[in-house]
Amino acid sequence: MRRYLRVLVLCLGCGFCSLLYSLNQFAVNLEEEESGDGGKLKAGAASWLTVSERIAGKGARSVGPKESPGGSDRYRLMKTQSSDTMHLAVVACGERLEETITMIKSAIIFSIQPLQFHIFAEDQLHHRFKNILDGWKFLQTFNYIIYPITFPTENAAEWKKLFKPCASQRLFLPLILKEVDSLLYVDTDILFLRPVDDIWSLLKKFNSTQIAAMAPEHEEPRIGWYNRFARHPYYGKTGVNSGVMLMNMTRMRRKYFKNDMTTVRLQWGEILMPLLKKYKLNITWGDQDLLNIMFFHNPESLFVFPCQWNYRPDHCIYGSNCREAEEEGIFILHGNRGVYHDDKQPVFRAVYEALRNCSFEDDKVHSLLHPLELELQKTVHTYCGRIHKIFMKQLTKSIRDNYVRSSKERDIPFNEQSF
Repeated sequence: MRRYLRVLVLCLGCGFCSLLYSLNQFAVNLEEEESGDGGKLKAGAASWLTVSERIAGKGARSVGPKESPGGSDRYRLMKTQSSDTMHLAVVACGERLEETITMIKSAIIFSIQPLQFHIFAEDQLHHRFKNILDGWKFLQTFNYIIYPITFPTENAAEWKKLFKPCASQRLFLPLILKEVDSLLYVDTDILFLRPVDDIWSLLKKFNSTQIAAMAPEHEEPRIGWYNRFARHPYYGKTGVNSGVMLMNMTRMRRKYFKNDMTTVRLQWGEILMPLLKKYKLNITWGDQDLLNIMFFHNPESLFVFPCQWNYRPDHCIYGSNCREAEEEGIFILHGNRGVYHDDKQPVFRAVYEALRNCSFEDDKVHSLLHPLELELQKTVHTYCGRIHKIFMKQLTKSIRDNYVRSSKERDIPFNEQSF
């Protein structure tokens, strides 16, 4: 009899403990749903609680069937994105509105799958972005969300003054966009000459250890910056350029990084500030230098794509040194050093102005390709202008492919003579 009583008491005790555990889990789930962050914040990213609240308070805007004026609506919008949506982020400050709009236009013109733009901008630019992008609603091929510029509250001043006012914002995208699995970050001075779909497909080529992809900073070590001047560790022979950065952010958030500050491996949200404190007197290019240091210690985590995915003036101002672009053309043009806005590299400026001035309704062959080809022929007095055909090669193919797809959709014959 006593044996049965003991068993009964034991069963009641186990049942009571299970009930307490279930009630506790239910309470935790309720808190997570109310906060809208989908899970517990890790210790290294705890300071981002106030950042998330600020974003929700500012109101994020989206183009599409519904407007998303608040933080919770923004979260629901992202949850309803289709699995084939490509996520693209950009950070715009100062006088970068026009560049950013031209970049977004180039992405929309050539891409096939729907695009979700995450635009981080200074408050005074929000209304201007909305006015322009809302005028493109008829396209129904993209959504956008505008966010304020935000940094961890306890170190915001240090991050703001690193390199350029908003440059280091990109480092915190995995911590801010917690609901986004993968993301393509680009600088404002990027132009897509090929569908975003093609660089997005490189995510499938990542091996099990790779979390991000970038192109080398230089192809020719004799003119390389990192290998000649850097006072800190950098990836590979010539470093990497972060102007075009493809990220599997789920993996980035989960990974524990080797480092030269402690034997303990640190997660993304834990490693950034210690890195800045250690190297802030030795870095020239801000956030890009921090990324180089990080991948120097974790080289297995980086997928390196060819220079044609991030083609800059350095690839041609002293003679052509991007072999892949010579063979297949330029896929993504990066007009750093302000070359879209001065006369130092007229071939870069000509491509930028051609895409800036074209409209979605225009016939791209006659309004974009033919006039641009004539402009590029005027640039042969420069090293970059002498190889202007590589600036046209992929652009021509992308427009042609667009015409082929459109003809098939409308069931009309494709006119090859147009090209």
